[in-house]
Amino acid sequence: MRATNPLLPGCYPDPSICRAGDWYYLVTSTFEMWPGLPIFRSRDLVRWEQIGHVIDRPDQMTFAGVQSSHGLFAPTIRHHNGIFYVVCTRVGQPDAPQHGNFLVTAEDPAADWSEPVWLADEAGTPVDGIDPSIFFDSEGRVWLHGTRPARSPEWDSQTEVWLREYDSSRGVVVGEEHIIWTGAVRGAVWAEGPHLFEHEGRFYLLAAEGGTEIHHAVCIARSSSVTGPYQGNRANPVLTHRHLGHPGHGAGPEVVGVGHADLVQGPEGSWWAVLLGMRPYGGYHYNLGRETFLVPVHWQDGWPVFATGEGQVPAEVDIPFANDDAAPLTSPQHITAGPVLAGDMRWNSLRGPWEEFAEPQGAGWRLRVQPATLAERTTPSFLGVRQQHKSLDQVAELDLSELAPGEEAGVVVRQSEEHHAYLSLERTTDGWLTRTVLHQPEGDTVLSDRSLPAAALDPSAAGLGLHIREQEYTFTLDDELCAVVDGRQLDTVTTGGFLGLWLGVFATSHGRHTSSSLSLRRFDYAPLT
Repeated sequence: MRATNPLLPGCYPDPSICRAGDWYYLVTSTFEMWPGLPIFRSRDLVRWEQIGHVIDRPDQMTFAGVQSSHGLFAPTIRHHNGIFYVVCTRVGQPDAPQHGNFLVTAEDPAADWSEPVWLADEAGTPVDGIDPSIFFDSEGRVWLHGTRPARSPEWDSQTEVWLREYDSSRGVVVGEEHIIWTGAVRGAVWAEGPHLFEHEGRFYLLAAEGGTEIHHAVCIARSSSVTGPYQGNRANPVLTHRHLGHPGHGAGPEVVGVGHADLVQGPEGSWWAVLLGMRPYGGYHYNLGRETFLVPVHWQDGWPVFATGEGQVPAEVDIPFANDDAAPLTSPQHITAGPVLAGDMRWNSLRGPWEEFAEPQGAGWRLRVQPATLAERTTPSFLGVRQQHKSLDQVAELDLSELAPGEEAGVVVRQSEEHHAYLSLERTTDGWLTRTVLHQPEGDTVLSDRSLPAAALDPSAAGLGLHIREQEYTFTLDDELCAVVDGRQLDTVTTGGFLGLWLGVFATSHGRHTSSSLSLRRFDYAPLT
């Protein structure tokens, strides 16, 4: 049976994977989106189902005030002696109590995870940097490692990988700090995403470098001691697509920016790597964000070889142990036409729980209108799902009957609080104002603006459509054209940051307190390609 790449389409970056018994478990970054750190499982690396989130309770943490593309960076998941561990970084607001590197645990990854242990040494000095990872060696010792800017850099944006022992009984790092890596290629920026492994008496350090864009790459080093020194593979980088061309200059690869890999061994001895990559289209633009891919790994001459015989991420990966007749799991990469039920774990809010303003209602949602707008670093009345397909038709049927004059609701394509586009309906004293807006830091561009008398709209069943054909985003109201937005104005290459696009619904009273609500009666996401 074959696994299709990307394994998880849409914005599922920085994947980390482990195995417990017959199950594989995988987590990815989520930044300011809530809940945080989705967790998936699979028996065969082909069929994946989401079973929950690692960060889903306000007592663990929230992200109020965190700017877009900050929040939760690069988790690592491991399983040891019946316990699951996730270490991660909360980025942004360095003076906040909840900031820096943390560890959470669970016996059942589908149930509640613990409150975070904020990682520090015995004196209380926080562990710095980003991209923490945890390693359990064969002697029973536990090691934390991560990335930070080099203390004595030889070039701009050079980073270093540090390593310290972790005393899990006290929740602190102890002993001497070891700098075990500064990058495989001189001048390469951002050696990051480190993971340690033990194989046949050697220790292996897997790391990314080159920055999370076209020059991203996977590198490997090894040592006879966990504390080093580590010798880089002379074949480094062992996986990259940067030599295949740049899609912004004509023909280029279908997948770019591959890197940030993690390894896992199957129960029968096979090895596999998950990693991130982007699928550009319409030039060098990747609206779907950084996605999760899978490649096979084979050991040769004491080194892991990624995508043996191909040297790049394949469109499909043969999984010899996957059973064609096995019952399919609910796969996160398939969204079919029809209602997306409110219990679907793909729904996200911003920076805090959707329970603060929404509740499931039938096959949809009921949302309380809040004063906050999409341009603020808070938890507005917003619910959305990742864009996972280049072309799709989406229709949201909204009941706006309870909106008061000056209150607004609609559908949105969101990149960040600074960059988004939306079609909205605002109630006026004698009808409705419908507008399509491209919101950017330099100001709003109103693409369409039309007043409707009350009799021209049924507010109990307003159909707001979004029809995406690659980089063409067309907004419609009850099947009538409102405006077209160029999607290249919203992707990461243009706007900066680390997120793909989210498609959703929102409501705001523009700063006024209100008791109004609206209903999302139906939300159809029908993928085309």
